[in-house]
Amino acid sequence: MMAQQKITKNMGILDVVTAFPDAATVFQDFGMHCLGCMAAHFENIEQGCIAHGIDADRMVDAINARMEGTTPKDV
Repeated sequence: MMAQQKITKNMGILDVVTAFPDAATVFQDFGMHCLGCMAAHFENIEQGCIAHGIDADRMVDAINARMEGTTPKDV
């Protein structure tokens, strides 16, 4: 079985949500509720986090933890 790809902050927001729908919950948990806005179509995670004052590294850690079925260290 092939290991899942790790999510990085350079990946597109909608690309991540399309590939891993549970990531939408993590985005919302961090206060990024605009997954349907136009910016989500072209921004990567880091750009979206900067616009919303969110720590991109913490969000990416949380998304990857959700994908792995574990709890992130610091959310």
